[in-house]
Amino acid sequence: MPAAARRAPRLPYKRQDDGTSQFEHMLRNAAGMAVVFIGLVLMLLVLKAGEIILAPVLLAIVIGLMFGPAADWFERRRVPPALSALFVVLLLLIVIGAALVLLAVPLSEWVGKVPQMWSKLRSEAAVLKGPLDSVAALQSQVSTIFGDTSAMTVRVADSSTITGIALIAPAIGAQVLLFLASLYFFVATRHHIRLSVLSLFVSRRMRWRAAHIFSDVEQKVSRFLLTVTVVNICVGTAVTLAMWALGVPSPILWGAMAMVVNYVPYVGQAVMVVVLTSVGLATQSEIVRILLPVGCYLLISFAEGQVITPQVLGRTMTLNPFIIFLSITFWLWAWGPVGGLVAVPSLLVVQSIMAHVLPSPELVPKKPVRRTARMSDKDLLLANAAQAVKEQASESTDRSDKFVPPAGTAPDGTEAAI
Repeated sequence: MPAAARRAPRLPYKRQDDGTSQFEHMLRNAAGMAVVFIGLVLMLLVLKAGEIILAPVLLAIVIGLMFGPAADWFERRRVPPALSALFVVLLLLIVIGAALVLLAVPLSEWVGKVPQMWSKLRSEAAVLKGPLDSVAALQSQVSTIFGDTSAMTVRVADSSTITGIALIAPAIGAQVLLFLASLYFFVATRHHIRLSVLSLFVSRRMRWRAAHIFSDVEQKVSRFLLTVTVVNICVGTAVTLAMWALGVPSPILWGAMAMVVNYVPYVGQAVMVVVLTSVGLATQSEIVRILLPVGCYLLISFAEGQVITPQVLGRTMTLNPFIIFLSITFWLWAWGPVGGLVAVPSLLVVQSIMAHVLPSPELVPKKPVRRTARMSDKDLLLANAAQAVKEQASESTDRSDKFVPPAGTAPDGTEAAI
């Protein structure tokens, strides 16, 4: 009997090395992915439910990583860790207090002008009365067609501002105290925390990898936050000078606001555009004088986001803008403004962990691309990566051309005649 006839019949799912079929292997992988998905969903719900406690603690860890070099500077001069952590907390309080004292007067003036600004904005929006009346008439006609003659009413519940502030003040005070305490204890015991975590790993290889994760996270987060702080100070100074040159009232206030909101990419810039547009509508009458401050801010923000920050941070700190947007959206949903502050640092932490837990080989081409005068570091990196992928694709194509089908099998996949 020919060899092709004696061959065992084909199985719908081939056996793996462990004796299971391919279908059983797929089910096992699907079950594992389902468990991971359920775990992620539970983690998201826990983060949302534990906002009151987790938000100030995580923010304290992020700020502690940023002030870690300052604490190390004190400790190298034989200052005890407990005292260096106290210096760090006092330094943060001094910075916040100085900012509040400097901005309290102009901020209170603009808060007092809010009713006047609102009335002027309403008068400016009076030109939209005709289109809005048309929309209301259309809504009434649609309601009549569908048999609903009841008018749409909007009721605003009566609430007291003083009562609301009195209710939320204790919670805010407790979160501030929790943030300061977490910051102090994290900075004072950060080395003990690292040693305690490393002692949990049994093998030397795992301890080595965990130590590299700790070092990478501290270096990346600290470098990112310190660099972004310096860049934001420059942005705030530029916005202050631009607003002063354009004659916008309280230029220092708008510069400080631009510096703070710049910690939250995209969302912060959108908020600043809305604020400057509202201020222009409330204080100016000419369309050019209304839009000129917004245009200057957008120009400064574009130069910072597309030129200055990428050149200062370098390609090792570059993150995908879409991933940054998703992270900011999630953290704003979960924790509000505090979530916006920790969105990018949390991405850096996840990136460091993934880089050490799941290391990927660097794409290095056999024939590197020659750099031209107009190519930046990022362009050269992308060109070399594309060249490496192209070389790997050509090699795989060459190997597939040399593939020889098994004996007794025709090129079209049908069995040879017996």
